[in-house]
Amino acid sequence: MTDLLSPAQLEAELRAIGTRLYHDQHPYHRLMRDGRLTRGQIQAWALNRFEYQRSIPLKDAAIMARMHDPALRRIWRQRIVDHDGNGEGEGGIARWLHLTDALGLDRELVLSGRGQLPATRFAVNAYLHFVSERSLLEAIASSLTELFSPQIISNRVSGMLRHYDFVSRDALAYFDHRLSEAPRDSDFALDYVKRHADSVEKQQQVLAALHFKCGVLWSQLDALHLAYVADPSVRWPDAFVPDDARAAA
Repeated sequence: MTDLLSPAQLEAELRAIGTRLYHDQHPYHRLMRDGRLTRGQIQAWALNRFEYQRSIPLKDAAIMARMHDPALRRIWRQRIVDHDGNGEGEGGIARWLHLTDALGLDRELVLSGRGQLPATRFAVNAYLHFVSERSLLEAIASSLTELFSPQIISNRVSGMLRHYDFVSRDALAYFDHRLSEAPRDSDFALDYVKRHADSVEKQQQVLAALHFKCGVLWSQLDALHLAYVADPSVRWPDAFVPDDARAAA
């Protein structure tokens, strides 16, 4: 990339990255969507994904702390409210815990982080370091995976309700909220990136930031696929073991 892209061209490049690398393309997601995972494999996904979910407000707080414009902070802080809520039992984190409860996972186990795969923690920490250490523009650009989340949410929810009798619409309430929150957030972030990536170097950084974030999400599913589908014999000894896996042992 040697020439400055127009805002429309930059958006097209960003969307091309998501089309190719977003984790809706991952085998684990496709197995989940198509009803080919066991209840225990769904539990393992929800338990590990919680580490990412509860780190989203930490990520957004780290980004917001670097914003000198109060107007920008006022817009960005809504993301924290969306996940933390305005009170106990509200927000996206609480709704994710409602999902893990509905799947039969012990809440203390979920909250403790015990049982999650090491790669889950490493991926989430890498993302937190990225948004804290890179430029504000790169940090905001890394959030642009939200451009692609409504489609994966629609496919995931419809597939899970169709194929799994242990999953209810109420248990999946987290995703209903994200269908309106994610487009609002991604529209703002995309506009910000298109206006502020005003050099070839900055545009390269923006594209690399989205590429990195897709890798963060993909790597979490890589770990789940290896540990719970491809070869459970190599699973981390302290990782969550589903009841159906114990019964089969």
